Amino acid sequence: MTDRKTDLLNWEKRLLAPSAALIDDLKQIDGDILLLGVGGKMGPSMAKLAVEAIRAAGISKKVIGASRFSETGLKEELEANGVETITVDLLDDTALQQLPEIENVIYLAGQKFGTTGKEAFTWAMNSYLPGRVAEKFKTSRIVAFSTGNVYPFAPLHKGGLDESVTPEPIGEYGQSCLGRERIFQYFSEKNNTPTLIYRLNYAVDFRYGVILEIAKSVWEGKAIDLSSGNVNVIWQGDANEIAIRSLRHCSSPARILNVTGPELLSVQWIADQFGKQFDKHPVFVGEPEPTALLNNASACHQLFGYPRITIRDIIDITAEWIKQGGDTFGKATHFQERKGQF
Repeated sequence: MTDRKTDLLNWEKRLLAPSAALIDDLKQIDGDILLLGVGGKMGPSMAKLAVEAIRAAGISKKVIGASRFSETGLKEELEANGVETITVDLLDDTALQQLPEIENVIYLAGQKFGTTGKEAFTWAMNSYLPGRVAEKFKTSRIVAFSTGNVYPFAPLHKGGLDESVTPEPIGEYGQSCLGRERIFQYFSEKNNTPTLIYRLNYAVDFRYGVILEIAKSVWEGKAIDLSSGNVNVIWQGDANEIAIRSLRHCSSPARILNVTGPELLSVQWIADQFGKQFDKHPVFVGEPEPTALLNNASACHQLFGYPRITIRDIIDITAEWIKQGGDTFGKATHFQERKGQF
C-alpha cells in the first residue's frame, strides 16, 4: 500500500472517530447494544464505532453483532475490534428466539438488490421478519432501518419530502420496506415498544455508494445517465452516529426520521467536480426528469446537527482513493432506477 493510501485510511479512521455528542449520548443509554444484520455495508463500521465510543465514554456496555457472516473473515475482524458476535440466520425462528434479551436493538437486516426474481424472499426479509423481531424484542428499544424508497418521486421544487408525506413506494422493494415500517409501527403500539423508523438515503463511503459510482464513471469515461438528476447523500460515519444516537429518541407510537445530508445535489455537478479532480470531461446521456427521489432531513438535523463530513470532503477523499487504485465493495446502488426494479 502506498503512503498516500495509508494517509487516506488514516483519514478515514479520524473521520469515523466518535464525536463528543455520541459519547455523551451513550452514557445516557442503558444496556447493551445488539446489531441485527451486522454483516451488511454499514453494520461493521457501526459496530466498531459503538465500541470505540463506549471505550471513550469510560462505561461498560457490550456491542453484539448478529449475522449469517457469509463474508469470510468479517466475524473475526469484528471480534478483534471488541464486538461480540452471534452467527444466526434470522429467518430461522428457533434460532431467532434463542438470541439473548438486549435492551437496545439496531435492526439492519433486509433485502434490496436481487429483489426482481426473488420477490417472495424480499417480502419475507423485509416484512415478515420484522414482526418476529418486534415480538422477540418487545421490551427493547428498536431503531429499525428503512429507506427513502418508501416515498414517491417528487418535483424538485419541493426540496425533498419530509416525514409528514404519505408513502407511495414504487416497486416491490419499496413496498416491502413500507411493510417493514408498518409492522414495526404495529408492534410498537401493541407492546409499547419504543421504536424509531430510520429512513435513509443514501449513505456513502469512498468504497461504495452514489458518489463513488459517479466518480468511477468519470474516471473510466463511462456515460452518466442524468434522468435521475438529483440525489441526497450522507457520509456513512455520520449515518452510523445518527443510528446509534437514535436509541435515545425511540418512542411508542414509533417515531419516523428521514436521514440524509442537507443538500439537494445535482448529479451533473458531482460529476463535474470529479472531472476537475481527474482532468477528464464527464460524459452525460439523457435529460433530467422533473422529479426525483429526495428526502428532507431537517428534523434529523434539528435533533443531531448537520453532518460533520461535507460533500466536498466526500468528493476529495473519493477522488484520491480512485486515483490510488483503492479497492471498492462492488455493490451498486442503482440510484438511477425509476421503476423500483432492484
